[in-house]
Order: sequence, then structure tokens, then C-alpha cells
Amino acid sequence: MTFRALMQRVGKSVVRRIAVLLVFVLALSACDRDAQLFVVKAVAAGVPSLAPFFDENGGLGQDARIRSQSARGSLQQGDTPGLYGGSKQPTICDVEKLERFLTDPANERKAQAWARVLDITTDGIPAYLDRLTPVLLRHDTLVKNHDYKKGNAVPFDSLLQAGIAVLVDRQGQPTVKCSCGNPLRPFEGDTGRISVEFEDGNKEWAGFDRGSVVAVRPAPRALDRIALVDVENADRGINRPVGTTGGQDRAFDTRERRAVPNVAGTTFGDASRRLADKGLAVAFDGKGLPPDGARVTASDPPAGTELRFGEYVMLSVAGGDSGGSGGSGGSGGSTTPPDPGSSRPTDGPGSKPPSSSPPPSSTTPGSPAPPSSPPPSSKPPVTSTPPPADPPSTPPPPVTSSPPVTTSAPPPETSSAPPPVTSSAPPPSTPATSSAPATSEPATSEPTSSPPVTSTATTSTAAGSAPVTAAPVSSVTT
Repeated sequence: MTFRALMQRVGKSVVRRIAVLLVFVLALSACDRDAQLFVVKAVAAGVPSLAPFFDENGGLGQDARIRSQSARGSLQQGDTPGLYGGSKQPTICDVEKLERFLTDPANERKAQAWARVLDITTDGIPAYLDRLTPVLLRHDTLVKNHDYKKGNAVPFDSLLQAGIAVLVDRQGQPTVKCSCGNPLRPFEGDTGRISVEFEDGNKEWAGFDRGSVVAVRPAPRALDRIALVDVENADRGINRPVGTTGGQDRAFDTRERRAVPNVAGTTFGDASRRLADKGLAVAFDGKGLPPDGARVTASDPPAGTELRFGEYVMLSVAGGDSGGSGGSGGSGGSTTPPDPGSSRPTDGPGSKPPSSSPPPSSTTPGSPAPPSSPPPSSKPPVTSTPPPADPPSTPPPPVTSSPPVTTSAPPPETSSAPPPVTSSAPPPSTPATSSAPATSEPATSEPTSSPPVTSTATTSTAAGSAPVTAAPVSSVTT
């Protein structure tokens, strides 16, 4: 009976532990699933929305049929050359028609919901639309989309297929889906952890690859123009001024080679701007977009390499606090990139300024340490008039050794503190060692130039030398 009762207790204990463990594992699995996946709805080119702000039969926008392009990294800045496409067609998005619709009093409720998403007032809609630029997506792009339901803008994450026409703001951020007028905001989830749902007529399109989708982050500066690629002819580039719809486009040849600028030592924001101005795209190490103040350490390919328009340059960065310009503010977008030399350390050899006081005797390896302060009575006071202060143009280095000088006067003292003894080799005229005596000119032809100094460590030592006829020996210091 005792054995059976013991087994029952042990069995119940084991069962309880197993149950607790299973609950713990299931809880972790549920949390892990929630952390990994962001459900996004696929929106295919040319497929009308079920809950649009604007009736898509009204001809507000026109999508194109193109294949999604590959990108280096899932996060792209809005000023990336070739991020968006263009066309010779004069209007892929009728901005004037959208403005008339949103300013019509009959659509006031829609206009209020539309403006609220974009953080503007209904009175500010015309001015806001005037600053937007129509483009075509060249990548399958993640955004936060908005349907219009029961008088409100209802947000949902969506994946827009390449070829969809959108309006972008002055920092290259998609803000409106042209065909339906739905407002757009940046996708805020993890681009590597998405689950795409194809429904409501949006079938999976050819060439879809969940691992190649992109999300757009605002450029670190306001743009004057956007560099596009003609979706019908990739050899033709289009410079489109911001706020225009195609009437002022200027074409250029995307095959023209351009040299990678030297961006090592600059901030990430400045490097991105310089590469974009050259027509080159930016890629970077790591998952997240580096802050504008992160210091660039290298580029791949290196400076001087010639690339086509829109080709990528991989930047390696050291962090966001380099040079005290970390964070998103940083120095991104500044007109003058910092000197690459400014990133060098300031505590290395040869970088410190000369000291304003004489260096300690320990700066010369191997030399005996003189007394820290000689007694005042070790040298009788000198009452003679000091010689005129006319220092030589190049004073010799100080003599820190103790042997007496018997053949010549010690080197003259200048009016300022002597230069420090560093690890570099001393001048050949007077080596600063513990055994070599001074070899300067005799004191009879080169008088000393400063008043007597009795507080330095070597005055009492120099006073033991042979008499000098032209100048008192006590005036010599180190």
C-alpha cells in the first residue's frame, strides 16, 4: 500500500510538471507567431479597390504592367535613384481631378477623413497636392493603405504590386494610390516577417517573391527632382521636378557611367546624398536603416569605380554617435560633407598640442630623475644685469642630464616654455640623452637671452660648470 501511494504521488507530480511545461511551450509559440508575422493584403495593378475614396471608373490614375525589379535591402530611401519609374504618357495620375473631387462640398466627409490620415486640414489639401509627384512603383512595395468605410478611413497593411501609380511627397514617400485616391502612410512592421494574403480578386502575380519586397523611408532632405527610369525603356532616365506631372520631364541616358565618390569618413546622411546626386543607389550592412549621423567606414565598390545609373553602392557604417552627430538628425542632408580626416582619433601619437609647461624628467627614457625642486641655497643669488632678450630663431631642445658642462656654455633659454621631448628622434645638433653634453656655440659669441631662473629642476646642475665670461651661468634653464 505504501509503495502504491508513493507511485501515485510521484505520478501526479510528473503529470503536473508536464502540463506546466506544455502550457509554457504553447505560450511561447503563440508569442513567437505574433512577433513574426504581419498580415498584409496584396493589391495587384489594375484591380479596383472594394472600398475606394474615389470611384476608380473615373480615370483618376492608370497603372502599368511591369515586372518587379530586385533591390539591395528591403528598406529604401525615397531619394534612391531608379526606385520609381516614369512613362512618356503625360498623365499617369490626374492630380487636378483629385483636387476637384476632394474640394467639392458634396465630398466634405471624405475630404475630412482623407486629410486626417495625412495630418493636414481640408483647407490645406490644394497646397498639399501641388507638392506631390506622380510615379510608377518599380518594386512590390509595402505601405499602410486606407479604405473608406462608413465615413472613416480604415487602415490596413498592404503590398502594392510594381506598376501601380502613386503620388509621392517631397521626400519620396508614397502618399496616395492614384487609381482610387486612397491615402497611404509608411509601413511600420518588419519587412522580413510578413504574410501576404491574395484575395478580393488580387491573385498572386507572376514573379512575386516575398523576400524581395521593399518599404520606403523618407529621404533625409526635401527633393527638387526625382530621378526615374522609363518603364518601357530602361536605357532612358527621366528627371522629373517635384510637384510636376510630366510636362517638364528631362530625359537622360542611364547607360552613362559615373564614378563612385569617396564617402569614407562622412556621415551616412551625407554619403547617401552624394551618391544620390551621382545617380547611384545606397545599400548598407545590417537590417535597420542606419541613422544619418552614423559614420561611413568604407564603400563597396570603392571610390572611383564607374557604375551605371541606379546601381548600388554598399556602405559600411560604424554607428550613430561618431563625431557627436548620431541620431536621425545627425548631419544628414548638410550641404558640405565633413572632412574624412575628422574621424581620426585625437589621442594618438603626435596628435596632442605642445604642453604649456616643461615636461617631466621621465619623458626621456633611461635618464636619472633630478630632484623635484632644488633648495634655494644651492646657488648664490645672481645680481648681475641679465643680457638682452634676443632669442635665437630655433632654440635647441632642453638638456635634462646632470653631467657638468666644461667646454661650452649650456644652450640659451627662450622666453617661452621649452618644447616637450617626444618619442621622435631629437635634432641632430643636440641629442637629448642621459650622457651626451650640450654642443652649442661658446657663450662668448652667443649670450643667453632670458633673466635668471632659479626654480627649475636643472639650474643647480648647470651652475657647477666652468665660469662664463659673457653671461652668468645661473640664467640657463631647461
